[in-house]
Amino acid sequence: MAASLGPLVGAIDQGTSSTRFLVFNAGTAELLSHHQVELKQEFPKEGWVEQDPKEILDSVHECVERTCEKMKELNIDIANIRAIGVTNQRETTVVWDKTTGEPLYNAIVWLDLRTQSTVERLLKRIPGHNKSFLKSKTGLPLSTYFSAVKLRWLLDNVEEIKKAVEDGRAMFGTIDSWLIWCLTGGINGGIHCTDVTNASRTMLFNIHSLEWDPELCKFFEIPMEILPNIRSSSEIYGVMESGALTGVPISGCLGDQHAALVGQMCFQDGQAKNTYGTGCFLLCNTGQKCVFSEHGLLTTLAYKMGKDKPAFYALEGSVAIAGAVVRWLRDNLGIASSSLEVEQLAAAVGTSYGCYFVPAFSGLYAPYWEPSARGIICGLTQFTNKNHIAFAALEAVCFQTREILDAMNKDCGIPLSQLQVDGGMTSNKILMQLQSDILCIPVVKPSMAETTALGAAMAAGAAEGVEVWSLNPEDLTAVTWERFEPQINPEESEYRYARWKKAVMKSMGWEASDNSDGDSSIFSSLPFSVFVMSSMLMLIGAKYLSGK
Repeated sequence: MAASLGPLVGAIDQGTSSTRFLVFNAGTAELLSHHQVELKQEFPKEGWVEQDPKEILDSVHECVERTCEKMKELNIDIANIRAIGVTNQRETTVVWDKTTGEPLYNAIVWLDLRTQSTVERLLKRIPGHNKSFLKSKTGLPLSTYFSAVKLRWLLDNVEEIKKAVEDGRAMFGTIDSWLIWCLTGGINGGIHCTDVTNASRTMLFNIHSLEWDPELCKFFEIPMEILPNIRSSSEIYGVMESGALTGVPISGCLGDQHAALVGQMCFQDGQAKNTYGTGCFLLCNTGQKCVFSEHGLLTTLAYKMGKDKPAFYALEGSVAIAGAVVRWLRDNLGIASSSLEVEQLAAAVGTSYGCYFVPAFSGLYAPYWEPSARGIICGLTQFTNKNHIAFAALEAVCFQTREILDAMNKDCGIPLSQLQVDGGMTSNKILMQLQSDILCIPVVKPSMAETTALGAAMAAGAAEGVEVWSLNPEDLTAVTWERFEPQINPEESEYRYARWKKAVMKSMGWEASDNSDGDSSIFSSLPFSVFVMSSMLMLIGAKYLSGK
C-alpha cells in the first residue's frame, strides 16, 4: 500500500487554541492522517494572554508521534514522509536561553494588550504621534498586535531576560523560530531562523529589503544579535533531531494566514481568502508589489517560495476575535458546552432580534486600530435570550469580515465577486450562509478545509532538495467547492450592517490605558477625594454648630 501512495509531506500547524500535525499525499494533496491537541491559554491579568512555550513544544511532539502511530495502523509507511512544513500563530513572542534551552518567560500571545502603555510611550517619540509613522518600511501601524512591542515590554519588565541579553544568552523568536530551533537540536546546534512572512509581523523587518532594519531595531531599542536569521518560506532549514521522524528535513515555514493563502492556491494578483480561526484574516495577493492601504489594512509578505524566488506581497485585514467569541460563550458565559451547540442555539431562532454583539475583547483591529474599544452587547430587550446572543455572536464575525472586505475593495479598486474561505469555523453552515447574506456575494469553501496546513506542506514539498510537490499551475490538483449564495435582499443586509456600525461606535473609548494598574476607584481621583473629604467635614461642622 505504501508504495502506491508515493511521497508524503507533513505539516505542523501550531495555532492559538490548538496544535496539529497533518500528513498529505504530495501527488494528490489528499489528507491521510492527523492528530490535534488543544492548548491552554493563561490570562494572568485583565488583557494579558500567555501560553507556555514548553507546552506548545510538547504538543508538537505529541501530535507528530500520535499521527505516526495512526499511519502505522493504516499500514502507511512513515519513511515516505520526505519533508515537514511549519505554520504558526503569528506575532506571539518567545525569548529563551540558548545555553539551557529554557524559555525565560511565557510566550506573549498576539492578542495580548499589556503593551498599550509601551505603544503610547513609543508614540510620544514620533512626530505628531502618528501610528502609521513606520508603515512605509513595515506595512504595519504601531499597535500592541506586533512582536516588537511585546519584546520591548519583556526587555523592560523581566529581569531574567535583561540579564540574559547582557550575557549574550538570549534568543528571540516567534513560534516558528522557537519550534524550528528546538526540533533541529536546540542547545545542540538548533537552527535559529524565521521566514519572511513571520518576520514581516514583527515591526523590525524592512518589507522592501527583506532584512532586519537597523533603524527599526534602534527605534524599539532591540539588540539585533538576539534576532533569528531570515530565510525564504520554502528551503531546507535543518532536519528533525528526535522522535519518529528523525532525519526528515524541515523545509517550509509560513505564518498561518500566509500558509492559508498558499493552500487556497491564491498565487495570482487579486486572489483573496478569508480564514476563520481564533481571529479572522482576509488576505489578498497583490503580486510582486507592495500596496499600501488607505483604509486600515496591513501590507504584509505573502510568501517567498525559495531563496532565489521573488517575494510576493498581500494586503491583510485582521480581526482579533472570531472563533474566540464562540469559545468565550462556551467557557466564560457557559451558555453552551460546545461550538456545535452555539450553532444549534443560533439556528433555533434564525435572528438576533435586534441584538448586536461587538466582541472587541482586545480592542478593535482592522480597519479601526482602536485599542480603547471593549466588547459590548447592545439592543437587548426583555425578549432577548441566549439563542439571540449566540446568533449575534456569529453575525459579529460576518459583520467584521464585511468591514475588512469593504476596505479591501476600496484599496484594490476591483470588488471581489466571491469570497474563498477556510478555517475551523467554516464547518458552521449557518455562519457561512450568514456571511454570504451579509456580504451579498457567494461564499465558496474548499471541500478540504485544512488549507493552512496544506500551504505549509506545499512549501515544504516544493523546496529545493526535496522537490516532491510541484507548484506549477497546471500541476495543482483541482479543488472541489461548496457554495453559499446570498438568500436575503441587499436592503435588509445594508440595514443590519448600518446598525452593526452604530454598535461599533458605542464600543470605542471604554478603556484608558494610563489606568494600567486596574485601580478604577473613584478615590484615585485627587480632586474627587478632596471634594468628598471637604463635604464630610462641612457636614460634621454643620451638625456640631446645630448642636445635634
